[in-house]
Amino acid sequence: MIGIIDCGSGNLRSVQMGFARVGADARIIRTAEEAASASKLVLPGQGHFGSAVASLRRRGLDEAIVSSVESGRPLLGICLGLQLLFDVSYEDGEHAGLGLLPGKVVRFNFEHLPGSRRLAVPHMGWNQIRSDQRVRMLDGVPPDSYVYFVHSYHVVPLTESARLVRTDYGVTFVSGVERENIFAVQFHPEKSQVVGLRILANFAGA
Repeated sequence: MIGIIDCGSGNLRSVQMGFARVGADARIIRTAEEAASASKLVLPGQGHFGSAVASLRRRGLDEAIVSSVESGRPLLGICLGLQLLFDVSYEDGEHAGLGLLPGKVVRFNFEHLPGSRRLAVPHMGWNQIRSDQRVRMLDGVPPDSYVYFVHSYHVVPLTESARLVRTDYGVTFVSGVERENIFAVQFHPEKSQVVGLRILANFAGA
């Protein structure tokens, strides 16, 4: 069973329905005990980093997620769920993350661009993803495929030890990370049509 963690920040049912469309048994979970019984975990999310991580810690889900990863079970982070895996976020202050991946979360900054070329924040809509390495969650996904984004902040990994997916939006930012049993994306596979369903199917089969 794939456990979809409710961290109080939306889009749970759409993720669950995405997995159902690829034939995977995925259930929404809200407790550390439920997380411990899942064979794989999904950490989705939309909204504020600080509120989401506080919700996880209040219910002991932060420790349950870390324990699950350390035991070797696969974890998929989606959008805010990707950001929560890192050390720290600077969204409206400074907030400690789960520390599963080294790095930080920062807001898009386009001050270096001429005024006429400054892009809107949040980054919203369809954009391309690319990787120079084989990334298992992208198996069967054509190069430079379009996926759906909604975010104002992005991750900045501190090391290149993970396999990275990148996207260009004013700057080149990391839009996906894969390291051992951790898979995480900034975009929304559940909203990315055929490409997104392929990614969910790849995770379900991991």
